[in-house]
Amino acid sequence: MIPGSCIDIVQNAYVVRDLEEACARLHRLHGMGPFVGGGEGTLSDHVYRGVATDPIRIRGVFVQSGELNVELVQLLSDTPSAFHDMYPDSGEGFHHTAMFCAEYEATRDAWVAEGYPVASEFETAFGAKICYVDARRTHGHMIELYPENVIIRGMYAEARQAVAAWDGKTLIVPWGTYA
Repeated sequence: MIPGSCIDIVQNAYVVRDLEEACARLHRLHGMGPFVGGGEGTLSDHVYRGVATDPIRIRGVFVQSGELNVELVQLLSDTPSAFHDMYPDSGEGFHHTAMFCAEYEATRDAWVAEGYPVASEFETAFGAKICYVDARRTHGHMIELYPENVIIRGMYAEARQAVAAWDGKTLIVPWGTYA
């Protein structure tokens, strides 16, 4: 096991072309909802494969499916990134699993030492540094590594709370609706 490795996979994430359509499809096919988020976000201080580059602009939502969180991400920019590595022609599909790390930098560096490069590393709007490790050669997808962060944990908690409190009316609700 990688030293300081993350234990639990907490999320499966998908790149989608149209966020609203993807939310409606998952609700229709799997009964998922509500989807929390939906606003535009910027992932700043972006380093793509070791080179500083433009920020990544996205729209995204979290939705809870049992114990697993599902994230949908719509890309709004053409900046080279881990997202475009998986879907260079604006495709859509499974992108990454996500895990919290007690020691973010040590865990990231251990993955790199094992031959898994960091495709993208950036800072969120609330100051958390996150990365995508390129594990496609053995896993078929990226792995997102999070530091332990109260805001990120709160986002996961809100997605869980939203399922229990949802009235079934509004499919996509902004962050803070069920906090």
